[in-house]
Amino acid sequence: MEFDKNLFLSLEKIANEYENLNKQLEDGNNNIEQFKNINKAIKHNKPIYDAFLSYKKLIDSGQQDEKILNSNSDNELIELAKLELEDIKKQIPPFEEKLKMLLIPQDPNNEKNVIVEMRPGVGGDESCIFVGNLFDTYKKYCDKQNWKIKINDFSTNSHGYDYIFFTINGQNVYSKFKFESGVHRVQRVPATEAKGRVHTSTITVAVLPEIDQIEFTINPSDLRIDTYRASGAGGQHVNRTESAVRITHIPTNIVVACQEGRSQIENRETAMSLLRAKLWQKYNDEQQTKISNLRKNQVGSGDRSEKIRTYNYPQNRVTDHRVNLSLNKLDIIMEGNLDEIINALVAHEQEELLKKVKNSGIL
Repeated sequence: MEFDKNLFLSLEKIANEYENLNKQLEDGNNNIEQFKNINKAIKHNKPIYDAFLSYKKLIDSGQQDEKILNSNSDNELIELAKLELEDIKKQIPPFEEKLKMLLIPQDPNNEKNVIVEMRPGVGGDESCIFVGNLFDTYKKYCDKQNWKIKINDFSTNSHGYDYIFFTINGQNVYSKFKFESGVHRVQRVPATEAKGRVHTSTITVAVLPEIDQIEFTINPSDLRIDTYRASGAGGQHVNRTESAVRITHIPTNIVVACQEGRSQIENRETAMSLLRAKLWQKYNDEQQTKISNLRKNQVGSGDRSEKIRTYNYPQNRVTDHRVNLSLNKLDIIMEGNLDEIINALVAHEQEELLKKVKNSGIL
């Protein structure tokens, strides 16, 4: 009976590893960190292990049917084996495709919450306005996903946002929202345009996974921490206390700030979270080019040519240039209905990762 023997051997190795991990878990000599890592590996490999057992059972049944067909069994048993074997042969190809998808290496950050920064690019006032427009879209999308969004810092002008920094908490946030990183281009007639000409402007969006202290530590002596009085909404206390926090990482000159929390302690923790994410990203960009896909789609200079997506208002069309997807329902998408775009990007990512797995010789 035909089946993918290379795939079977790869899965068998993972199954053996999974069983060894379970034996290690029973070992009382593991410390907390080892216990945590083993549990994480077991959780990751369990879907593959369970699917492999079903796959192996299917192959074993098919091979048993082949033995019956080649034996001197009675005609009734041979007929039953023949029917079952035909059914198994139909099941194996789609089952193997499912298994190949399970073998695709997952981004270790997929389950994490995210930190998002949005800034105007080129286009002046219209760019500042669109930062607010797209932020409203993100808020609606988060509501649909049952994610919680929290604004940590922002700066406004008479037209829109100069800058906004917020966090999103929920289930598997980074796995979906990471695709929003990059330059977003908008084409529309500004309200101030007397002649009705279409203007093109851009904004930049950076999406970073939230990194905890265990994953990335920062030397306290490398930090300069300043406090100041918060401005804007937040209650009367902001006018009386220096609750806002600005942190400068001296070696890299990366500066982060937060003022929207109710206390200096809360703002400091939030600012440190953003700083860890930025330094983690910088480290990975410089030291680990092999996993540079995170930065590959990150913010560029904001030039009109560096775009991941275009929002064309006159034609009510949105185009994601990474997957050549165009949808003539921009008005609907701006109401937070991003699933069709994000699902296409997830599928594209899986296809690319599967190609890499196949090229590596694992399959």
